[in-house]
Amino acid sequence: MKSYTSLQARFLEELDLIKNTTELSTLRAKYIGKSGSVTSALKTLTELPPNERGAAGKAINEDKNFIAATLKEKEDVLKRIEISNKIASNKIDLTLPGYYKKAGGRHPVSIVMKEIVDIFASMGFAIEEGPEVETDYYNFEALNMPKNHPARDMQDTFYVDTGGLTQNASAVDSDVLLRTHTSAVQIRVMKRSAPPLRFIAPGKVYRRDSDITHTPLFHQVEGLMVDTDISFANLKAVLEGFLHLVFGATLPVRFRPSFFPFTEPSTEGDIGCFFCKQTGCRICKGTGWIEILGAGMVNPKVFQMVGYDPELYCGFAFGMGIERITMLKYGIDDIRLFYEGDLRFLQQF
Repeated sequence: MKSYTSLQARFLEELDLIKNTTELSTLRAKYIGKSGSVTSALKTLTELPPNERGAAGKAINEDKNFIAATLKEKEDVLKRIEISNKIASNKIDLTLPGYYKKAGGRHPVSIVMKEIVDIFASMGFAIEEGPEVETDYYNFEALNMPKNHPARDMQDTFYVDTGGLTQNASAVDSDVLLRTHTSAVQIRVMKRSAPPLRFIAPGKVYRRDSDITHTPLFHQVEGLMVDTDISFANLKAVLEGFLHLVFGATLPVRFRPSFFPFTEPSTEGDIGCFFCKQTGCRICKGTGWIEILGAGMVNPKVFQMVGYDPELYCGFAFGMGIERITMLKYGIDDIRLFYEGDLRFLQQF
């Protein structure tokens, strides 16, 4: 302590070299920080004789106060300089036009899905949803597809066991699967609600198929209408009206006999090929017609499964693939384009 001399001169020399607040913080720590020169000197006061402590402590405290005050002044100056520099570097010319950021767009399948839902909603149809992981009962049995029915073929269905999805033949004993159609929603709604009913069930479905016109995951919209006086004429009117709203009022529509286990009689709906104006082309395979949907009057056995009296109630059901309608509507020839995420394709919508 006898050799202690004021640190102010040396401190001022170093202060003149400081250019920013970061360097200033380092200098503060060097002198008045926990391990700084002034702080260390204060810690040695107890080693001095009592008669020398007063003078030494006064000298050290004068240095500490001087350094602290000078650092505060320097800090204020440096902060003003840094703020000015930041303002200058981020200066905005308000007369310039703003930056344009293109907003994202809706997926073509979502566009068509919304259009379909809006059309049926305008016809008075409610919207219902159901689980994508279904049981055998709702997906097959209640829809008049008993055990060993061809629709249960392992080539068509993803079954689920305790280990997850499987394609092994042993999984045929599983009672859980990924729904192959949204018709399962029809069973769920009928079991919890009494007629009259009129609703559609849009959603994702899963089948083991993959090529330019099929994917393992795709979207369907299925509809059901049940009351005491529903005829095939009602089915025809609803579906013709829907197809004309989607593809145009002049579009030819026809219905062909078909077979589905949950409808009787069953039909498939075709639209006139608008690519070749029904003269025959690759899209319609030379027939002039394109299959668009399946439908029919609800099979009485389905009504029995849900507790409806088939002698009292009747109704119709229909189903269609959203991707197929989207492909026809926009002239898309490969379904895989919907799921590849190619911005060149998606930006067209």
